[in-house]
Amino acid sequence: MIDIRKFQEKDIPYKVKWINDENNNKYLHFDLPLREDKTLTWFNKAKEREDRVDYTVTYEGEPAGLVGLLNIDYKNKKAEYYITLGEERFKGKGIANVATELLIKIAYEKIGLNKIYLYTEVENIKAQRLFERIGFDREGLLKNDLFHNGKQIDRYVYGLDVERYIQ
Repeated sequence: MIDIRKFQEKDIPYKVKWINDENNNKYLHFDLPLREDKTLTWFNKAKEREDRVDYTVTYEGEPAGLVGLLNIDYKNKKAEYYITLGEERFKGKGIANVATELLIKIAYEKIGLNKIYLYTEVENIKAQRLFERIGFDREGLLKNDLFHNGKQIDRYVYGLDVERYIQ
């Protein structure tokens, strides 16, 4: 059983562990290492914000990853999507697909979004396959979009027409 639930304070140790895991953070742009005390401060600020929603992905009741929407723009009915699964044992089971479908349903029914977009590094082929399988379209290439760990990073931007996806 795969589900998503609101990110809770008790999920902080999982987030810190997963983001600090070098198998997960190759394409993430956090200032590492993540620490529980700073993540608790982030959590207490983030839960009051209306421009983001954060969920914990669960697999058979166990925390398995993180998924959410950032930069929610209510006027233009769009937001930026993110996902990361925790340990290797959760990968390759379709968990990311189901978690994404659940999030898209929430984005449409509860938040009223028309578009969800995301960014992925050009080298992150595995993620691109997932996003394309779900229904995201590659909309463009952003050259030298980020500067992280001493190097320029090219990223693709992907978009999903939420209403078309739901129907």
